[in-house]
Amino acid sequence: MAEKIISKFYDIENSHTIDVYMQHGGYATIQHVLKKMKPEKVIEEVIASNLRGLGGAGFPAGRKWSFIPKDNPKPKYLVVNADESEPGTFKDRYIMDNYTHGLLEGIMIASFAINAHKAFIYIRGEYVRQAENLVEQISVAYDRGYLGKNIFGLGYDLDVVVHRGAGAYICGEETALLESIEGKRGEPRMKPPFPAIEGVFGCPTIVNNVETIAYVPTVISKGAKWFAELGSERNGGLRHYSVSGHVNKPGVYELPMGTPLREIIFEHAGGVRHEKRLKAVIPGGSSAPVLTAEEIDVPMDFDSVAAIGSMLGSAGIIVMDEDTDMAEALYVVTRFYHHESCGQCTPCREGTGWAEKTLRRILAGDGRPEDIDNLYRMAGNIMGNTICALGDAAAMPIKSYIEKFRGDFEAHVRRNGKVVVSEPEALAIVN
Repeated sequence: MAEKIISKFYDIENSHTIDVYMQHGGYATIQHVLKKMKPEKVIEEVIASNLRGLGGAGFPAGRKWSFIPKDNPKPKYLVVNADESEPGTFKDRYIMDNYTHGLLEGIMIASFAINAHKAFIYIRGEYVRQAENLVEQISVAYDRGYLGKNIFGLGYDLDVVVHRGAGAYICGEETALLESIEGKRGEPRMKPPFPAIEGVFGCPTIVNNVETIAYVPTVISKGAKWFAELGSERNGGLRHYSVSGHVNKPGVYELPMGTPLREIIFEHAGGVRHEKRLKAVIPGGSSAPVLTAEEIDVPMDFDSVAAIGSMLGSAGIIVMDEDTDMAEALYVVTRFYHHESCGQCTPCREGTGWAEKTLRRILAGDGRPEDIDNLYRMAGNIMGNTICALGDAAAMPIKSYIEKFRGDFEAHVRRNGKVVVSEPEALAIVN
């Protein structure tokens, strides 16, 4: 069993408080950084650690930091994405609840590395308790001289602001999040320019996920090599896997990057409940293409999951047993993305609505034989044709569910007495 980094705090009473955190060596790393390290060296260490963006994109964190232009006279900002609204994902909530000051120390180190003197934590509106805890603990840090002017008496200034969202999934997308911080409607921006060049208030900005930032103190204190070797090639360290659905022990499991999906489900999460057979698994939050029971021997890192046609994403693992109707499961996912589309892009706004209506008709028993192939084509017309990735997030499940579980959709159409013929079969009959 790999050494725990963050989750070892989960069983410690009052682990969210500053005194408990300091009893375990808290804030020693940032003081070392401010005394002994240059910003460039911090970035080099994070690059060498293979720490990836753990919100979903998986982009190397240190490389992202290196994109901040050094000669830009504008202020630089760090924005921590705590929106966590991807269905099946609840890891950041645990980190904010139990490793509050570890997150704050990571913010301090990251801000120093990019020469930022103000950081925002953009938190999901429904996370009321977490927001209140952050505000309270940040206030304590100010009182101790750990935030504000001349932190730790070492000549560096940093302010941290908690900004609450209003319940929009789209604001988990980094540019929509920046629009929201500025007080605008949460709609994604065209890229380029990327946030590192022109982010919040038109200034260079780095946006990182809670989990990514929370691992930064360990990367610096233990060393890049140590951290990198905990994971797999090009995927350093540990990862919080959120496991839900039809398992005996749902929860958050901190494990090395590259831990096999089968091990996560059957060893850590206790296997499929009621001793039923496994049917399908979503490996990385609801937007990830679904996997069959035969595909779960994949190492759970960004590169390995991508190699089999899905994505690790936010590592939100949703397990479905043999009784799951995949057409019904897809309807729930599609309804969510239709509801959460910001409406800016026509393919996403209209396509998700058409897909939801078509699935509703199929489930109601009024499906037409051509509906299944039409759904598949709708998804193809959405993908790659929107400003942000929400369109793809809605389309990828549609395509993968139909490709791998087409029989579940055909069963609903047959229920209405219609003959189901796939498009290739229809062309063969005609010819």
